[in-house]
Amino acid sequence: MKMRALVLGSTAAIAVAFSGAAFAQFSSALNESEATANEAKASQTRIEQLDDQTTSLINDYRANLKQLEAATRYNASLNRNIQAQQRQLERLRLDIENVAGLQRGMQPLMEDMLKTLGDLVAADLPFDLEGPEGRLARVDRLNKVMNDPDLSAAQRYRLIVEAYQIENEFGRTIGSYEGSIDDGGTLRTGEFLRVGRIALMFKTADDSVLKIWDRDQKGWVNLSKSYLPDVRLGLRMAKEQTAPALLPVPVKAPTRAAAQ
Repeated sequence: MKMRALVLGSTAAIAVAFSGAAFAQFSSALNESEATANEAKASQTRIEQLDDQTTSLINDYRANLKQLEAATRYNASLNRNIQAQQRQLERLRLDIENVAGLQRGMQPLMEDMLKTLGDLVAADLPFDLEGPEGRLARVDRLNKVMNDPDLSAAQRYRLIVEAYQIENEFGRTIGSYEGSIDDGGTLRTGEFLRVGRIALMFKTADDSVLKIWDRDQKGWVNLSKSYLPDVRLGLRMAKEQTAPALLPVPVKAPTRAAAQ
């Protein structure tokens, strides 16, 4: 019995000793496992933080990429606009050069137009020649305008064209005005009747003198008194004192040119 008790006691002691060692190992393993779990948890937290940071960086990158793309398109649009403006500036430069060339070419053209206008007035029926608003004064003013440095070529050209328009209007209208003629050394005062550019007639207030301008003789000749009623009617029409009507006008028949 003593032997058995001794054995049992030894066994119990060994068991207790073994259990203490196992517990220590278990405890150590548990601590290591807990430390590992904590480390894993910390690592997971860091991973999640890194993932969040990565996502934020990716979003920032995409936003910056969109901004870069928008800026690139905007710069491309600006470059196209700049190129278009450069082309426009080049066209304007060429236009300015062309205008300068046209102005140089317009000067002799305007001089020719003005000479032709003066020749027309000189060769035409001698109506509305005198006075500050007369045709001769208009041509004289245009000659002075041609030497006026304050006026551009376009302004001078416009004035010449206006003068041509006025002359052109004479051919489609009738007009009357008061004035005097030299009738063989005698100054006679009366009224003039212009019928377009076809005829220019003159009569005194008492109807004693009735004249018409003769282109061939370049002077005044007597007109048959049978035309006096027509001249009176024409004067009233020119003054808008009566309605327009058919007006007989004495016109020379054209002559055939002599054969060479």
